[in-house]
Amino acid sequence: MTKGLQGFPSASTTEELLVAKFFRVSAGNWLSERRYYTLPDGDTQEVVSEIGIQFLESGCLELQELALLHGLEAFALTCGSKIEWESRDSVTGKKASKGSTLFGALGNILYRDRGFATSKPITAIYHFPHPNTLCLKTEYQGSVFEEEIKLVGDKYRTRQTIISRAGEQVTIGQYLEKRIRV
Repeated sequence: MTKGLQGFPSASTTEELLVAKFFRVSAGNWLSERRYYTLPDGDTQEVVSEIGIQFLESGCLELQELALLHGLEAFALTCGSKIEWESRDSVTGKKASKGSTLFGALGNILYRDRGFATSKPITAIYHFPHPNTLCLKTEYQGSVFEEEIKLVGDKYRTRQTIISRAGEQVTIGQYLEKRIRV
């Protein structure tokens, strides 16, 4: 890793450069419409979320705290993203969840302050099969979360999440996200 301005790390690997660009381009507000399929019975749940994404520069306070949470040096993370959301059930309108999470990149690992189904800090391995497609794999508590997020132009993103337990796929989530209020 190379040192950038003011001694902060600068993105030096291809993956770090791609994730920094991906996080920058994703910054803004999004309306996420998604459907979860429970396997094998096929039950579905439809959810709508408003998502706010903020790009985090290396050395910012949030990334310093995230790095320390994972036992890294305070200025280790090259860039990151803060995501805030508020969700509701599409059918009933009932509020489903509200929260936020932090991502910080170092090498091909994304450090998070919390997971999908845990409030504990976790890590995900990531890669880019294409510059506009971020793939993540996260494992904890006996579950594996495989996610693909694809930028479609500058106004849309698609996402797919597959959740497995004990080698069996249990949930598929499919999302269409539309940029709002740039």
